Amino acid sequence: MPSSSETAKTPPTPTAVKTMQSVSPRSEPVQSRSIKRAQQILDVTSELLETVGLNDLNTAIIAKEVGISVGSLYHYFPNKHAILYAMGKSWLDSIEVVLTEIQEWSLETMTLSAFIDQVIDTNLRTYRQQRAVLGLVQAMFSVQELRELDERHDDMVISQMAKVFKRIGLKKHVRERERIARLYLEVTHSTYLVVVNQNERRASRTLSDLKLMLTCLLERHLSDADMDTSI
Repeated sequence: MPSSSETAKTPPTPTAVKTMQSVSPRSEPVQSRSIKRAQQILDVTSELLETVGLNDLNTAIIAKEVGISVGSLYHYFPNKHAILYAMGKSWLDSIEVVLTEIQEWSLETMTLSAFIDQVIDTNLRTYRQQRAVLGLVQAMFSVQELRELDERHDDMVISQMAKVFKRIGLKKHVRERERIARLYLEVTHSTYLVVVNQNERRASRTLSDLKLMLTCLLERHLSDADMDTSI
């Protein structure tokens, strides 16, 4: 048995730290056949994310549904998180396209009602086009390897919508516009994830409520007499 002095010198056992898996694809497919196979893997994973869920999703199940061996799957992606990362990155690309499209609108001449209707319809279309969007968003938030995508999504929407809000007449300091943009993001993002899983009638009522909330939020700040136009 070691003495008390020896015990005092013994360093504590370090806490085990989970090693993050690589989310980089094995190689970038260049041939048409390889590109189609990689896309097939992403499509099948989207389907499985809906049916079996994130926790039960694994490369063995994905490979079986694609009709290839696990070894062949690893030729494209080293693990399931790499596949989910590719799915998330693709979805972020579509969100970026929407934000770019909004910047091209004649925002200065649009009524608030028209702006809100159009911005909701445009964004919602992207959410509906992404299969298993709820499961993907949950994975981006909960899986350590994917958190970068979740943060990138939030930063991108907040920064771009802060610019949009300035153009529709919200003449406040950029940090205040970013605060409002974050609130806009939290309200719209969570609502879209609900709406995509509702039937048509319930979705219509939910979207009507969303439009009312955004109208109240933006009208308040548009009519605020205490404006700060500093940058």
